[in-house]
Amino acid sequence: MSDWWIFRGEGQQHNRIKKLPDPPGWRKPKHRGPVITLIPDPKTGFPVSADGDRGSKYEASEDEKEMVNAALFLRRPLLITGKPGSGKSSLAYAIAWELGLGTVLRWSITTRATLQEGLYRYDAIARLQDTALEEKRVKLSQAIGQKLRPAKATLDSDIGQYLQLGPLGTALLPYDRPRVLLIDEIDKSDLDLPNDLLNVFEEGEFEIPELVRRSKTTETVQVIPFDGLMERDRVEIRSGQVQAMAFPLMILTSNGEREFPQAFLRRCLRLEIPTPSKEKLERIVQLHFKDQPQELEVASQLISQFIERSKKGELATDQLLNAIYLLARSEGTPDRQKLTNNILRFLDSNQ
Repeated sequence: MSDWWIFRGEGQQHNRIKKLPDPPGWRKPKHRGPVITLIPDPKTGFPVSADGDRGSKYEASEDEKEMVNAALFLRRPLLITGKPGSGKSSLAYAIAWELGLGTVLRWSITTRATLQEGLYRYDAIARLQDTALEEKRVKLSQAIGQKLRPAKATLDSDIGQYLQLGPLGTALLPYDRPRVLLIDEIDKSDLDLPNDLLNVFEEGEFEIPELVRRSKTTETVQVIPFDGLMERDRVEIRSGQVQAMAFPLMILTSNGEREFPQAFLRRCLRLEIPTPSKEKLERIVQLHFKDQPQELEVASQLISQFIERSKKGELATDQLLNAIYLLARSEGTPDRQKLTNNILRFLDSNQ
């Protein structure tokens, strides 16, 4: 193991993220204002995460550890390519759990995904409806002799309730430590999205036009981040500008179904996750079923069958884990092989 590594992949949480050196001069973010500190868990001292211990049992290879650390040091996105079920997404959760980086901000990409969706959503229709209702309330109150503040002033003072940051927008908030942003299955996007992401990758900032236009009257606005659920989770946006204090660790996954523009690839580090070997499968199973002898006994028989079957079609590691768990609890089933085949159904076939 290299001494310079921050992410160790040892299945233990630690605070080595505090030892991450300053970024290269060409990757220093512009933000210089107040920072946001993630709320610590009183039991562990690490930031609270909705993911729990997800990722704690991930078996990272030496290549994966090396490229994750390179991405951390260089503040560059990491594009991970591999077959479905090879653990691309799981690696993001392993990093966030080990380094104490809070909840993974997951952006699941579809053909309709846009940069705007990733940054923030503004519910203009709800705001118009509320404005109309408020105006009616004011007119009715005036008709019976009461005085109320004009509707526009009331609603303008809390425009933030109609804004919610997306996963990318939240990752770019000025946190005191990098957040983990998982852009899942980027190869499913339309042709424009990779190019649309280039400026955000390079600058680590964006603006919200709806707030910029009114920044002369209201300097700050409280908005809900992607992982915020309650009023207390709101974060402060100054003059409509969002600028990262620490570049997020962006993990982009791809099933290798398309090629990306050179300008996009130039801004990413790249990692290929191969099909797990028998030895790695055994270590994965051992981690997940430690101190469960019944499952381990089933696994010793099923791993070889899984490997042979995977030569004929696409299978995922989590299918193997599902099969082990179920078969260990289905003793006495008349046709266990049929049950196994149904669980280990090829991903590249509808049969």
